[in-house]
Amino acid sequence: MPEKLILGSRGSQLALWQSRWVASRLPVATEIQIIKTTGDKITDVALSKVGGKGLFTKELEDALLDKRIDLAVHSLKDMPTELPEGLTLAAVPEREDARDAIVGKTLDELPKGAKVGTSSLRRAAQLKAFRPDLAIENIRGNLDTRLRKLDDGQYDAIVLAAAGLRRLGWGGRIAEIIPVEIMCPAVGQGALAIETRNGQDEAAAVCATLIHEDTFQAVTAERALLAGLGGGCQVPIGAHARVRADRLHLRAIVARPDGGEVIAREAEGPLERAQRIGAQLAQDLLAAGADRLLNG
Repeated sequence: MPEKLILGSRGSQLALWQSRWVASRLPVATEIQIIKTTGDKITDVALSKVGGKGLFTKELEDALLDKRIDLAVHSLKDMPTELPEGLTLAAVPEREDARDAIVGKTLDELPKGAKVGTSSLRRAAQLKAFRPDLAIENIRGNLDTRLRKLDDGQYDAIVLAAAGLRRLGWGGRIAEIIPVEIMCPAVGQGALAIETRNGQDEAAAVCATLIHEDTFQAVTAERALLAGLGGGCQVPIGAHARVRADRLHLRAIVARPDGGEVIAREAEGPLERAQRIGAQLAQDLLAAGADRLLNG
């Protein structure tokens, strides 16, 4: 077992909480090294307009490949479905709530024309589909920054991941957890990912102590679906897998950015077939018209 592991982390309050949470559960000494990513440097533009993959992961992965760090701790939803050559997903700990939350007012309480902030195309599209009368506006910044903008009256409500709010002790600010039938979460939302280099057998063995099998299979299905759709940040895609009694249930959506069309499908099967369930549901969505939205 290694004497010490260096963990790479983004510098946001949430990212550091996540890295410290991982570090506290590893059976070795750790040191956290903060690495600024491209996504951290872009604060005034919607991420969907920036394009590209790995906006919040590339610099961390470069540090891994350069052997400046031993592990990288990510929000799994930020990770592209294909990892760089030489890197591996060593562990996915138990997931927090994967759903989205609205802060400020519930969906029913929001009056016509209310201003709702979100930086996510996926959230915006599903909000527009459910409440086309709302004014959806872009909001960027860390969680505390977004909450401050809400408190300053710039928005009537904002939509955030429930997991991040709860991890930072702000669960009490949640006005409503949005049902997945109204807002399907992002692939991997609420889950953490620990990434290592290939060949780091000792480090991988240490990380393996944090693997949560049900969570791993759930996100495997979601990521297989995303890979099958070939989707990134440009088209709204959501996926939510639940595991009950060795059965996996997967719901997924592909939407038009304006919310004018949302294609939803569901699938279920044995837990050990998680990857196949996700890949097949992607094909079902494509056959139902998602290919037109993805290529439109």
